[in-house]
Amino acid sequence: MGSALSYSQRLEVTLPEDPATVIAVVGNSNVLLGDLLPQVDARIAEVEEKSGQKIPAEQLGTARLSLVRGLLGKTIQTKMMRESFLLEQVGIENADKREEADATLSGRARQMFHEAELPELKKQYGTENLRELDGMLRKKGSSLLARQRDFVDQMLGHLYLRGNVNRKPEVSLSEIIAEYDAEKELYFRAERARWEQLTVLNSKFPNEQAARAAIQEMGREAVFGGSMQAVARARSQEAFASKGGVHDWTSRGSLASEPLDDQIFTLPLNKISGVIQDQFGFHIIRVLEREGAGYTPRSEVQDELRSKIRERKIEDSQRIALDRMREKIPVWTLFPDDIPGSKPLPVSLTRRNVSANR
Repeated sequence: MGSALSYSQRLEVTLPEDPATVIAVVGNSNVLLGDLLPQVDARIAEVEEKSGQKIPAEQLGTARLSLVRGLLGKTIQTKMMRESFLLEQVGIENADKREEADATLSGRARQMFHEAELPELKKQYGTENLRELDGMLRKKGSSLLARQRDFVDQMLGHLYLRGNVNRKPEVSLSEIIAEYDAEKELYFRAERARWEQLTVLNSKFPNEQAARAAIQEMGREAVFGGSMQAVARARSQEAFASKGGVHDWTSRGSLASEPLDDQIFTLPLNKISGVIQDQFGFHIIRVLEREGAGYTPRSEVQDELRSKIRERKIEDSQRIALDRMREKIPVWTLFPDDIPGSKPLPVSLTRRNVSANR
C-alpha cells in the first residue's frame, strides 16, 4: 500500500479537517474520520455541559484526538470480525464473490435491524417518526444510518465469534479436582460462628451502672419471655437489632470487640451468656452454630470451580479466534501501536494528517 510513516512522524499526527480522510483500512473496508467525529463531538459537548465550562482551545485538539483514538480501536476490531466472517463465507474466491456475499449478508442484517433494533430505538426515544428519531440520534452523536451500519458490522462480527468460539465447553471432574488442588488455599476458612446478640451502648446512658441495669433487664426478659430475637428487635442498640440481633457467619478475630470474640468462640452452643462488657458497652449473646477452621469441601465449591474453568476456556477460545483473525485480516491504521499486528497507514493516505509544525 505504499511507504509508511516513521515513528517520529507518527508522534506528530493530528486530526485532519476533512471528515472524508481515511484513518484506517481493515481488509477491504475503510474507516473515515467522519465515521467517528459525530460521537466525539457529542461526547465533548456532554462534558462541557456537565462541567459548565468550555474545554480550553489548546486542550481541545488533544481531547478530540484521544477520543478518536479510543473509538477507532473498537471500530477496527468490529470490522476485523466482519471481514473474517465474510472471508470464511467465500474463502479465497474473487472480489465479485466477496461483494456478493457482503451484499447478501449485510441485507439480512439490515432486515434484522429494522425488525428488532429499530422498534427498540423508537420505544427508547418515544417517537414513531423516523425523521424525528434521526434528529434525536444526531444530538447524541449518531444517526439512523450510523446505527444501522454499526448494527450490521456487529451482527456479522458476532456471527464470526459464534462460529469460532465454543460457548459451552465441557469441564471434566478431573479438571475441577486439579483446579481445587491448585487453589486450595483460597478455600481455607478460619473458625467461624453464628449468634444472637443483645447490646446496650454506654453512650446511650448517663453512667455505666444504668447501662448494666438495662442489659440485665433485657437478659431476664429474653430468658423468661423465650425470644431473644424479639427483645433484640424491640430494645437492642447494635447494628443487627432490626434482624433480631442475629449475626451470620463471622470469622474468629474479625470483631472489633475482643471480649465478644473470645466468648463467641468459647461459650457452649445455644446457651444464653452472662453479661459481657467491652469498650462499647454491655452484651448478652447466644451462639447458634460454630465451625472449626479448615478448607471448604470441594463439593461445596464444585459449581463455582466449573463456572470458573468454563469461563477461562471461553476466554482462551475467543483469544485464539481473535489471533487467527489478526493473521488473516490486514490492518493499516493511524495508531498502529493500539492494534497488535497492524501497520501504519501509507503516506499516500496520511500526509494530510501530519502536522506541519516541525
